[in-house]
Amino acid sequence: MAFATHDVAEAMEADSGVKFQELRVDGGAAENDWLMQIQADVLGIPVRRPAMIEVTARGAAGLAGLATGVWKSPEDFLAAQPEETLFEPAADAAERGRALAGWRRAIDATRAWASTAESL
Repeated sequence: MAFATHDVAEAMEADSGVKFQELRVDGGAAENDWLMQIQADVLGIPVRRPAMIEVTARGAAGLAGLATGVWKSPEDFLAAQPEETLFEPAADAAERGRALAGWRRAIDATRAWASTAESL
Protein backbone atom coordinates (compact mmCIF):
# COMPACT_ATOMS: atom_id res chain seq x y z
CA MET A 1 0.00 0.00 0.00
CA ALA A 2 2.78 2.42 0.90
CA PHE A 3 4.60 1.96 -2.40
CA ALA A 4 1.40 2.18 -4.46
CA THR A 5 0.53 5.40 -2.61
CA HIS A 6 4.00 6.68 -3.49
CA ASP A 7 3.34 6.01 -7.17
CA VAL A 8 -0.01 7.83 -7.06
CA ALA A 9 1.50 10.79 -5.20
CA GLU A 10 4.37 10.94 -7.70
CA ALA A 11 1.91 10.99 -10.62
CA MET A 12 -0.19 13.68 -8.94
CA GLU A 13 2.89 15.83 -8.35
CA ALA A 14 3.99 15.38 -11.97
CA ASP A 15 0.54 16.35 -13.29
CA SER A 16 -0.05 19.27 -10.93
CA GLY A 17 3.45 20.63 -10.45
CA VAL A 18 2.67 20.82 -6.71
CA LYS A 19 4.99 19.03 -4.28
CA PHE A 20 3.40 17.25 -1.33
CA GLN A 21 4.40 18.65 2.06
CA GLU A 22 2.64 15.94 4.09
CA LEU A 23 0.08 13.18 3.66
CA ARG A 24 -3.09 13.17 5.74
CA VAL A 25 -4.57 9.72 6.24
CA ASP A 26 -7.80 8.23 7.59
CA GLY A 27 -9.72 4.97 7.56
CA GLY A 28 -8.95 1.50 8.85
CA ALA A 29 -5.44 1.06 7.44
CA ALA A 30 -4.40 4.32 9.12
CA GLU A 31 -4.72 2.59 12.51
CA ASN A 32 -1.56 0.62 11.75
CA ASP A 33 1.41 2.57 13.17
CA TRP A 34 3.90 0.33 11.34
CA LEU A 35 2.25 0.99 7.97
CA MET A 36 2.07 4.73 8.63
CA GLN A 37 5.78 4.84 9.48
CA ILE A 38 6.63 2.92 6.30
CA GLN A 39 4.42 5.35 4.36
CA ALA A 40 6.34 8.31 5.78
CA ASP A 41 9.66 6.62 4.99
CA VAL A 42 8.65 5.74 1.40
CA LEU A 43 7.23 9.19 0.65
CA GLY A 44 9.94 11.08 2.51
CA ILE A 45 7.33 13.41 4.01
CA PRO A 46 5.37 13.41 7.27
CA VAL A 47 2.17 11.38 7.50
CA ARG A 48 -0.52 12.90 9.72
CA ARG A 49 -3.25 10.73 11.26
CA PRO A 50 -6.21 12.20 13.15
CA ALA A 51 -7.09 10.85 16.59
CA MET A 52 -10.46 9.79 15.16
CA ILE A 53 -9.66 7.98 11.93
CA GLU A 54 -13.22 7.96 10.57
CA VAL A 55 -13.03 11.46 9.13
CA THR A 56 -16.32 11.21 7.22
CA ALA A 57 -18.22 10.58 10.45
CA ARG A 58 -16.31 13.38 12.17
CA GLY A 59 -17.25 15.76 9.36
CA ALA A 60 -20.92 14.82 9.60
CA ALA A 61 -20.81 15.33 13.37
CA GLY A 62 -19.13 18.70 12.86
CA LEU A 63 -21.79 19.87 10.42
CA ALA A 64 -24.56 18.70 12.75
CA GLY A 65 -22.89 20.45 15.67
CA LEU A 66 -22.57 23.67 13.70
CA ALA A 67 -26.22 23.49 12.60
CA THR A 68 -27.46 22.93 16.16
CA GLY A 69 -25.18 25.48 17.83
CA VAL A 70 -22.87 23.04 19.63
CA TRP A 71 -20.02 24.93 17.94
CA LYS A 72 -20.26 28.58 17.00
CA SER A 73 -17.87 28.27 14.03
CA PRO A 74 -15.89 25.70 12.04
CA GLU A 75 -12.80 26.96 13.87
CA ASP A 76 -14.41 26.09 17.24
CA PHE A 77 -15.17 22.59 15.98
CA LEU A 78 -11.62 22.10 14.69
CA ALA A 79 -10.13 23.41 17.95
CA ALA A 80 -12.13 20.79 19.88
CA GLN A 81 -10.46 17.90 18.02
CA PRO A 82 -7.95 15.70 19.84
CA GLU A 83 -4.26 15.75 18.92
CA GLU A 84 -3.19 14.07 15.71
CA THR A 85 -0.30 11.61 15.39
CA LEU A 86 2.55 12.67 13.13
CA PHE A 87 4.84 10.06 11.58
CA GLU A 88 8.11 11.66 10.46
CA PRO A 89 10.28 9.94 7.84
CA ALA A 90 13.08 7.94 9.48
CA ALA A 91 14.66 6.60 6.27
CA ASP A 92 17.27 8.66 4.48
CA ALA A 93 17.26 9.30 0.73
CA ALA A 94 19.57 6.34 0.01
CA GLU A 95 17.35 3.90 1.93
CA ARG A 96 14.27 5.30 0.22
CA GLY A 97 15.93 4.95 -3.18
CA ARG A 98 16.86 1.30 -2.53
CA ALA A 99 13.35 0.48 -1.36
CA LEU A 100 11.75 2.18 -4.37
CA ALA A 101 14.16 0.41 -6.75
CA GLY A 102 13.09 -2.92 -5.22
CA TRP A 103 9.43 -1.96 -5.66
CA ARG A 104 10.01 -1.09 -9.32
CA ARG A 105 11.83 -4.41 -9.89
CA ALA A 106 8.86 -6.23 -8.35
CA ILE A 107 6.43 -4.34 -10.63
CA ASP A 108 8.56 -5.14 -13.69
CA ALA A 109 8.77 -8.83 -12.71
CA THR A 110 5.01 -8.95 -12.23
CA ARG A 111 4.40 -7.39 -15.63
CA ALA A 112 6.79 -9.89 -17.24
CA TRP A 113 5.05 -12.79 -15.49
CA ALA A 114 1.61 -11.48 -16.50
CA SER A 115 2.60 -11.18 -20.17
CA THR A 116 4.02 -14.74 -20.07
CA ALA A 117 0.86 -16.06 -18.40
CA GLU A 118 -1.31 -14.43 -21.09
CA SER A 119 0.47 -16.39 -23.82
CA LEU A 120 -0.27 -19.78 -22.20
